[in-house]
Amino acid sequence: MLENLPQNVQTIHDWSWEQLAPFFEELNAVELDADNIDGWLKDYTRLAALVFEWISRARVATTQDTTDEVADAHYKRLLDEVIPPLRMAENQIKLKLLNSGLVPAGMEVPLQVIRADAELFREANLPLFSEEQKLGMEYARITGAQTVEIDGEEKTLIQLAPYYLEQDRDLRERVWRMQMERWLQDREAINELWGKLLDVRQQMAANAGFDNYRAYRWQDMKRFDYTPEDCDTFHRAIEEVVVPAAERIYAKRQEQLGVKTLRPWDLNVDPLGRDPLKPFEDIEEFIEKTRLVFQQVDPKAERYFSIMADEGLLDLGNRKGKGPGGYCTSFPHSKRPFIFMNAVGVAGDVRTLLHESGHAFHQFEVQNLPYIFQRGYPIEFAEVASMAMELLASPYLSSGNGAAFFSDDDARRWRIEHLEKIILFWPYMAVVDAFQHWVYTHVDDAKDPANCDAKWAELWGRFMKGVDWRGFEDVVMTGWHRKQHIYRYPFYYVEYGLAQLGAVQVWGNALKDQSAAVADYFRALALGRTASLPELYATAGAKFAFDAETMGTAIELIETTLAELEG
Repeated sequence: MLENLPQNVQTIHDWSWEQLAPFFEELNAVELDADNIDGWLKDYTRLAALVFEWISRARVATTQDTTDEVADAHYKRLLDEVIPPLRMAENQIKLKLLNSGLVPAGMEVPLQVIRADAELFREANLPLFSEEQKLGMEYARITGAQTVEIDGEEKTLIQLAPYYLEQDRDLRERVWRMQMERWLQDREAINELWGKLLDVRQQMAANAGFDNYRAYRWQDMKRFDYTPEDCDTFHRAIEEVVVPAAERIYAKRQEQLGVKTLRPWDLNVDPLGRDPLKPFEDIEEFIEKTRLVFQQVDPKAERYFSIMADEGLLDLGNRKGKGPGGYCTSFPHSKRPFIFMNAVGVAGDVRTLLHESGHAFHQFEVQNLPYIFQRGYPIEFAEVASMAMELLASPYLSSGNGAAFFSDDDARRWRIEHLEKIILFWPYMAVVDAFQHWVYTHVDDAKDPANCDAKWAELWGRFMKGVDWRGFEDVVMTGWHRKQHIYRYPFYYVEYGLAQLGAVQVWGNALKDQSAAVADYFRALALGRTASLPELYATAGAKFAFDAETMGTAIELIETTLAELEG
């Protein structure tokens, strides 16, 4: 089947849906039985991989240069003219598979995913999906255009990161105030965008028969193994166990800095007065040093990263007009991942690249599975892949271990900062997740940005203790403007918190036997969508959990290790 299917993405770059449709129609015309199901699934995998890479590359281009009008127009054409009928065709394929009653080996969990998609599908939502994507692109355009002028030089907000590492406290405060004032200039525009997003998302939920978007999104995100109530349990565990640990970190920092109160511009500078860590000077050096780190972690990790470096699949440096944040996406026809980030030469860039490389390794591993339905993975475990790699690679960042990011002393300093940030992240994660639970179960209230400001400030006061924000109440309450997940990836955030807990457990195993922990890690990655979340965590050597006891064990391990490193 599909004898005339093009062999590369460039061939279909300017195609219309009418040129793609016959391939889907050919697959739909097949009468499925036990003898042909394997070949049919593999043919659909070839077709889907080609089309998904086409769309993925188009989306990547809009983030690499948010001012590229050609890339913008191309992706919007796909959103308007190709993706809606494509979703229709995908749904027909899924229904055909479900109606066949056939369950090929390794398809038990993927069929659960397919069934959830089929139940949610509504033709009326197709134009809404496209509209939501366009609104997300508008958020990226607004934030990607944000710059300030410092000493006569224009800087993106991301390029301000090195200033917060300077020992000059007055300079840090001045730059921080400029950055926050620049964000507040877009307050009205982001609020207007927010109202449009809420309307679109609530309509999606209503079209699918749900009372609220949270219930709709829960099924859409295939959260089969936990409930909203579990998230509330997780929030309370963080409040009980992690918030006090975070306060201890802030109190220590305040004492080391010798300041009366810890202010928001005091959170990244070295508290002992040391110069900022400078792990690399340029992107080429960044790539080569990372390659050396992965050489120490595992031969497979080095091989995968080298492929990406050699084939131009790393867009790492920050520049004006580039979209915010970092991500790893998939080019499934090429069987390659692609990493995007905004490096500016600070220590945090190392963590980001290790993180996104973990995602990339995950994508390399699942390509060995035969069917595209198996090659996905739950987000909650995708983030274990990324966060665990940060920790698995952390022993190899010094020149004494083969790489040359840091001296041995600076590598210990990097690890201390990394472990502290893990603790400090969990309370922030709880704010973002709890905020979204409130938004999508109180959507009428959330349409008023003032109510969102108030809810965010309330949650900030509950979880984010230890830093003095007096005089900057407007900055605190608009913090939800500065978290792109809320606008572009709704409800995608608790995954980071759950996965961080899993990753710490993987790391705990590595402290006892690094090679065995790495082997378990890759074994779990290779399962893709063929196992449940608890099974994936167990294969990696961790427990999928929400409770205060498991969290307490993780905090104890981190604080014990911190004490050893500081000693």
